[in-house]
Amino acid sequence: MVVRNTILITGATDGIGYWAALELARRGANLILTARNMAKAEKTRKAIAAIAPSVSVDIYHVDFSNLSAVAAVGRAIVARHPRIDVLINNAGLHAFEQRITDDGYAEMIAVNYFAPWLLTDILRETLVRSAPSRIITVGSQASRQHGSHDITRDLFDVAPFTARGSSKIYGLTKLLNIMFSLELARQLETSGVAVNCLCPGFNVTGLGRELGFARPLAWMLNLLRIGNPDHGAAIIVRLATDPAFGEVSGQYISAKNARQLAPVSPANSDEARRQLWRVTSQALGAFQARPSNA
Repeated sequence: MVVRNTILITGATDGIGYWAALELARRGANLILTARNMAKAEKTRKAIAAIAPSVSVDIYHVDFSNLSAVAAVGRAIVARHPRIDVLINNAGLHAFEQRITDDGYAEMIAVNYFAPWLLTDILRETLVRSAPSRIITVGSQASRQHGSHDITRDLFDVAPFTARGSSKIYGLTKLLNIMFSLELARQLETSGVAVNCLCPGFNVTGLGRELGFARPLAWMLNLLRIGNPDHGAAIIVRLATDPAFGEVSGQYISAKNARQLAPVSPANSDEARRQLWRVTSQALGAFQARPSNA
């Protein structure tokens, strides 16, 4: 399938984002990439140029833990790109200790949830104007391990945690991603923007890069053909390009056979999703280009 669209993908210098970017370029998509590490971004640009020299690649340097920078990059993208056909919220972090951002949030919450929420909000009018268009967010079945009793309170929890306890925080961020995507789908249901999220399955990516044994473990898993990131990348590419997924919205899709998944509570509650949206919009109001509808 040949693609002639402009696709923005975050976190495209590692793991499933990298392989998705290469495949989308191979199919003819012009790409907008955000990257925290510009050296990796340039390597990605060169890899894309080697397989798809005719596509354009526009790279924006941004650290997703800095929400002011996220907002500034979002506005710069809007100014430069009047049309965006697909937004893929893929960037993510699994931290194994608590770190607090300059904005006062837990780093995993900021990078995995607040940043894509804010970027999407700033790009929202462009995506609606570009309809038929798509917004794709990478969630995870790790959301089932979120361990939260009050997600709107836990948005602002900055308590320390251990490497063992980090999985619950990571799972919470994936739950938030799913809730964000499903609520946004409701808000945009008559706009021509298809909004879906996905679980990429188990993939060897850069998420666990903070662990000392991550690199040799990744080498071993790749040798055994376990957790190949092509698997997760394929479902991203399918959601971005398959005509069938331009016709459906508000779904949570598994990498396995592209089947629909049932989100875990409270992501299955309309009211909980709306409440989360209201709290998030209030928290990020200072960074938003305009007030966000709920």
